[in-house]
This record gives sequence, C-alpha cells and structure tokens, in this order.
Amino acid sequence: MARIDLDLAHSYKVNPQEDADYALLPLQMTFDDGGAYALLGPSGCGKTTMLNVISGLLAPSQGTVKFNGRDMTHATPQERNIAQVFQFPVIYDTMTVAENLAFPLRNRKMPEDQIKKRVGQIAEMLEMSGQLNQRAAGLAADAKQKISLGRGLVRPDVSAVLFDEPLTVIDPHLKWQLRRKLKQIHHELKLTLIYVTHDQVEALTFAQQVVVMTRGRAVQIGSADALFERPQHTFVGHFIGSPGMNFLLARATGDSLEIAGCTLPMPTGRELPPGNYKLGIRPEYVTLAASGTAGGLPATVTRAQDIGTHTMLTARVGETSVKVRLQPEVAVPRAGEGVWLQVLGLHTCFYANEELVA
Repeated sequence: MARIDLDLAHSYKVNPQEDADYALLPLQMTFDDGGAYALLGPSGCGKTTMLNVISGLLAPSQGTVKFNGRDMTHATPQERNIAQVFQFPVIYDTMTVAENLAFPLRNRKMPEDQIKKRVGQIAEMLEMSGQLNQRAAGLAADAKQKISLGRGLVRPDVSAVLFDEPLTVIDPHLKWQLRRKLKQIHHELKLTLIYVTHDQVEALTFAQQVVVMTRGRAVQIGSADALFERPQHTFVGHFIGSPGMNFLLARATGDSLEIAGCTLPMPTGRELPPGNYKLGIRPEYVTLAASGTAGGLPATVTRAQDIGTHTMLTARVGETSVKVRLQPEVAVPRAGEGVWLQVLGLHTCFYANEELVA
C-alpha cells in the first residue's frame, strides 16, 4: 500500500492560457495509505484524468506524483505497482475463474501454494468459491466484473487499486451487493482504494472520503456527512442530495436578511457582513410554518409528489423554486395554495462567490 501525494495540473493543450484549457486545474491532494476514496462528479470534470495520472497512464503537464514520498511522476504503472479495474470487464474468456484470478500472481512468479491460497481468499470474499473451475466465457456480466475486481485485488503487495466506474455494466439490483463486498474487502485487506464514479450513492456508501470535482477542480474533500450538512461550495450542495440543496438570493443588512422582498431576522448567533449572499438549505430541513411566522417566507405550492416514504413539495418563493420534503404525518397542501416556509435554522448555509461563509 502507499500514501499518494499529488501536486500538479494537467492540460491536453500545449500552451494552456485560461482555466477552461485545463483538464485538471492546479491542485494539492493526499490519499492516505489504506484509505478508501471516491472521485465524484459529472462527466468531463477530470475524474478519469486524475485516475490516469495516479496510475501512470498519463504524465501530468506540470507538477509531481509521489508514492510514499518518492517522486513517481514519470514512472510506469508497473513501477508504481498499481492495479486498475476498468468500466468493462478485462478478463480472459478461455480461462477459468481461478486461472483469471491467478494470472497477475503467476506473472510475478509467486509460488503456486501461495497463489492457490490467495485466489481462494479473494474468491471467498467475492462469493465465487463455487465457480473457480468454470470458464469465464459462460458467466453473466456481473460475474465477469467480479472476476475483474478480483484480479485488481488479488496482489497483496499492490500500492493502490484504482476503479474507473466498475459497476456501470452491472444491473442496479446487484450494484448494492458489489458495493457492500468492496467495502468489506477494504475493511479486511486495508488496501488503498480510489474509486471513480458519477453516482453519488456509490461514492457516499463506499468511500471514507469523497472528492467532489467539477470543471477540473476538486471543490471539497470530506465524509458523506460533511458533504451533506456543510457543502463548502454551491456545486457540492447542488450535486449531493436528491434533490439537491435549495438556493435563495439573500442580502444581509445588519441584523436582518432580505429574501424575495421579505425582511427576516438574522438567525440567532449568526453574523454576516452587509452584502449579497446565497442562502442554501436542504429540502429535508425546510419546514411549513404558520402564516405570518417570524422568519417565514410566503410561497405558492406548484406541485406535490407522493414518493411513498414522504411527499416532495415544490413551492415558488418569488422567482425561485424551492423543494420541501414533508414527512407522512404532515398535511399536504394542494397546488396553487399559499404556504409559509421556514428556511432559517441550524442547517442553513450562506455562500459568497459560491464558497461557504464560515
């Protein structure tokens, strides 16, 4: 295993002149030895570029990549001792499951008794012990991807295992099983795992630390709880959650806030310098209030969706649409009905220039 330190930027253009020319804007980041990380963001945000820089498939246009303090910027994937699992299964159909799992070990001349023991251990973790003698060609797509995962995990001396959206081809009802297996394997083997995905459920359920990326920038690194409760950037608030965080334009003037033409008292214990802000509040923390409640905002209901476990209410505050998650015991107002929304509280965040105000 290895501690990986990045201090770099990358552009696919020869002479980058502006931020838009970079696939990865200048960043400094550390992946601790034995940690489980996810790189999360929309397509084109730089996730796979970062993964390829870490693996050695791509040399950064500037900066360094260090493994355990040693400069590996121009080292090959073999020299870095990296295992990589790709979006589509990379296996040998003519080999059995056992032969596929043993292949990386035989390439490194490991003794046969050790190979057999290691293959048995990984097969048991992946619940494939009963399929070791089956040819890979006849297996379903999810089983083939489990073999591909096993080939990445089978080497005990690997510096890190990198996953590039490995569950994309897997049926949705099987994904949770493989995520659970990966988490269990990480707990048992203590490998450094870095997992690329655009699926927030995959990232938040698998990783100890999630790196949220957009437009070549890593805008926040943190636990699932930190990303949900205190997004450091409006993009994180928007991207994390289903639906994402509500945002309302606000102006601070001393001890009050002006929102959508209404003047609200500043939350207790909160101080903001005079100026313009974005107020961020998750649908889970917006509540219905009695008409005229201090700190409440008048709104008009536009839609109510029964999700089963809750109702998702959509209401309009001025020109802004606000989502409200209502619990089953709360009476659901009808479309067109006027309501009052409470948006100020412990979970309310304020942003200036898209960054969280401390």
